Amino acid sequence: MAFDRSIKIAPSILAADFANFGAECAAVEAQGADWVHVDVMDGHFVPNITFGPATCAAIRPHIKGVMDVHLMIAPVDPYIEAFAQSGADVITAHLEAGPHIHRTLQAIRGAGAKAGLALNPGTGLGDVAHLLDMVDLVCVMTVNPGFGGQKFIDLSAKIRDLRAMIGDRPIHIEIDGGVTPTTAPLVAAAGADVLVAGSAVFKGGSVSDPAPYGANIAAIRAAAEAAQS
Repeated sequence: MAFDRSIKIAPSILAADFANFGAECAAVEAQGADWVHVDVMDGHFVPNITFGPATCAAIRPHIKGVMDVHLMIAPVDPYIEAFAQSGADVITAHLEAGPHIHRTLQAIRGAGAKAGLALNPGTGLGDVAHLLDMVDLVCVMTVNPGFGGQKFIDLSAKIRDLRAMIGDRPIHIEIDGGVTPTTAPLVAAAGADVLVAGSAVFKGGSVSDPAPYGANIAAIRAAAEAAQS
C-alpha cells in the first residue's frame, strides 16, 4: 500500500446491496474504485448497527485493493485483532471512542494494519498534533456518524488546518460523509485525498448493471482532481 496524494475514491458498502456484498465490491473496483470502505457500527457509539469482522473476512477475497475499515464502535481495543485478521488494510478508530487513543493506534499498527484516526464534526484538532506520528490516515467526518445519506457539513477550514499540521508526513486525509461531485472539490481543494462516497457511487447501478458506478466514480474523481490541481 504505497503512499501518494492522488485522489482515491473509496465507495462505502453501506450503500451497496446487502445481499450481494462480494459482487458489489468486485463491481465497484472494476468500475474504478481505489479502496473499498467498510463502515462498522455498533448501536452504542453510533445509533446504528452494521457489520462485524465476519463480514470483512467474507468480502476480503472479493477485494483486490485496499479494504478500509472504519470502526464506529466503543470500546475499540478488544476488536482490533479480529478486524486485522479479517484482512483490513486500514483500521480507523475514533478519537472520541475511548480514553486511550494512543494505545489504540499502537495496537492497530501492532496488528499489522495501517492506523487511522477519525474525528467527528464537533471535534477539534487540538489533540491530533500529539498523535500524528502514530497515524497513517486522518478521517474527517463531514456528517455525524451513524447513517448514510446525510447532508454534507462543510469543514474546509478544518481540513486545511489539518493539512498544514500534517506537513510532509505520509498521512492521508480521508473525508467521510456527503461526498458528491458537488462537495468533492471543496474537500480536495482543502487537502483531502481519500474520498468516501456511498449513495453517490451506488445510485443508479447494480451488480447486473454496474456501469453507473463507473460514471459516478469518474464524476467524483474528475471534480476533485480539478480542484486539487
